[in-house]
Amino acid sequence: MNPGTSIKNWAEDERPREKMQQKGAAALSDAELLAILIASGTKEKSALDLAREVLALAANNLHELGRLSVNELKKTKGIGEARAITIAAALELGRRRQMGEALQRDTIGSSADIAEIAIPLMRDLNHEVFCVFYINQANRLLRHELISSGGMTGTVADIRIILKNALLYNANKLIIAHNHPSGNTQPSGADKELTKKLKQAAEWMDISLLDHLIVAGTKYLSMADEGII
Repeated sequence: MNPGTSIKNWAEDERPREKMQQKGAAALSDAELLAILIASGTKEKSALDLAREVLALAANNLHELGRLSVNELKKTKGIGEARAITIAAALELGRRRQMGEALQRDTIGSSADIAEIAIPLMRDLNHEVFCVFYINQANRLLRHELISSGGMTGTVADIRIILKNALLYNANKLIIAHNHPSGNTQPSGADKELTKKLKQAAEWMDISLLDHLIVAGTKYLSMADEGII
């Protein structure tokens, strides 16, 4: 690394760590925050240079950054496995923090309440997953779980498993959600058919299917809100 570009030789208030101590995390750019995670540079580049290259992999978009795998992060020269894992772990903590408040909610009253959990859970995935939210008579969320994982274009949900678990958890109501990695929130014919079958099967067991959400990035569609379910 050129001595002139080393972070150690920068003015103290320009170094990411010192800047954060003096001005708070909000004063730092995305690259500066990422540089703190990377911790140190290489002979040729500072940690900030590496951070900018990592962000460039994701078109300088944090949402896209969250979708990168450890192996994809390692494509940046100077980002080895340890640094890539550190970045991935920090992004996962961010997702879990975003979900945290929603999971502590007293009751589920709208599609937006479930979306606050479903979006951070699914938005960064490059393959389809299917999630079920189990709710009691008082509209409290009992638990949520991923019950299936598919490929780039589809996933399969077993209605028998969903209803078996609803009985096991003493759930009276269900909300289901799955993601569309394509970015399209519109339900497919298969999505609508699955929803119809699950709703009918659940009714035989006095369980209500309240909604089916489709998550596409940071957007979602509620079949209940759209009058589809």
